[in-house]
Amino acid sequence: MMIWRDPGEPTDSYYQVRPEITDAPKTKFRIKAGKTLSARKWRSAFSPDGQLDISKTLGRIHRGGVHPSIRGEVWEFLLGCCDPRSTYEERAELRERRREKYAQWKEECRRMFPLIGSGKFITAPIINDQGEPIQDPLVLLETTLENGEGGAGTSAADGSGNSISRGTEDAAREKVPMSKKEIQWKLTLHQIGLDVKRTDRALVFYEKQENLAKLWDILAVYAWIDDDVGYCQGMSDLCSPMIILLDNESDSFWCFERLMRRLRGNFRSETGRSVGVEAQLNNLATITQVIDPKLHQHLETLGGGDYLFAIRMLMVLFRREFSFGDSLYLWEMMWALEYDPDLFTVYEEVEVGSENSEGSKIRTKSMRHYGKYERENIKSRTQEDAPLPISVFLVASVLKDKSPKLLKEARGLDDVVKILNDIAGDIDAKKSCTNAMKLHKKYLKQMQQTKKT
Repeated sequence: MMIWRDPGEPTDSYYQVRPEITDAPKTKFRIKAGKTLSARKWRSAFSPDGQLDISKTLGRIHRGGVHPSIRGEVWEFLLGCCDPRSTYEERAELRERRREKYAQWKEECRRMFPLIGSGKFITAPIINDQGEPIQDPLVLLETTLENGEGGAGTSAADGSGNSISRGTEDAAREKVPMSKKEIQWKLTLHQIGLDVKRTDRALVFYEKQENLAKLWDILAVYAWIDDDVGYCQGMSDLCSPMIILLDNESDSFWCFERLMRRLRGNFRSETGRSVGVEAQLNNLATITQVIDPKLHQHLETLGGGDYLFAIRMLMVLFRREFSFGDSLYLWEMMWALEYDPDLFTVYEEVEVGSENSEGSKIRTKSMRHYGKYERENIKSRTQEDAPLPISVFLVASVLKDKSPKLLKEARGLDDVVKILNDIAGDIDAKKSCTNAMKLHKKYLKQMQQTKKT
């Protein structure tokens, strides 16, 4: 007797690919009744005043992801933008405050460079390292706004028909020095623009100039407020889904900002090296040595003991290895597994100072409100242990899955890179998460045994 299985509803209509793009990875994620978190199931997890019992949703997200129609608002909780213990009214007030804050930052940036918020962006440098304006036809073309009537261009700065870069020239003539922070920020604006043009270019969504400009605006504002990180390649891949999932630009910004709280260590560098990624690569090497010593030895023999070949997977959380839809599915499964209900409180304390934070008085005690991966960490953690992100175990699971091929065919680092590059669009997100959890459990068990001996 054959058992009929629901193949699920495809999600292609939510993230449409341009018809001329024929080599985009196919999305494996399907909306499945009883497994995918639906709008109805999500709404039922809220109390009448708006408090969320997130324990009712985490397992569903892990098993079948989130329905695309509610993905944006669910992510706001998973990323710590919203406190599950807050009411509808409290979240509305918080959202308004954040929108005002983002508007202030954006206006601050617009005063320095009026193309911000204009619906356009640049891909050519506007100043040199000394802060002097660059006279280049492409710069003049990109920084001049058209009036929309087929007439002469008008400056976003003063409507004079001059290039926006004229403001930089005037400042130079008036001997008004730019700060080092402003120079560094302006030096990154064209690089952000170049990356924006390359980001998710297969999607119909980014055929619209206004959506590209929105992505550029958010990344430019973030680069200004977080000058310790600024902008680094790969950040556009992390920000792009937020623009697509949330209509309001400010809400997209804050989701991206919360994601960067987790990942900014990957982009911070000391003496040209990424602090966070280097630590994760070291952990990846340790994990592989424990769970697959033969593969680790082989990689070391090939000169890959530093595991730099895996840096892209960790930097942009597998965005290049999965289709757009599948990468979103992978991310929400990871965040549901890692979920800490006190995440919002921790972030707010960092932002406003713990002495002013009322939330610091309340800590979640019930383990059911934590994600499955986080529960495992809590059970096995000692005070000196720092939890490893699940992304490290995801990479380890990919290496473990490709171990036979790597051992047989890799005769140099180029072969390792090629084998890993060939997996793009060929990995199952759910299977990868399941395998990562198994490896995590195995690793914790073996590490505990090692400590005892």
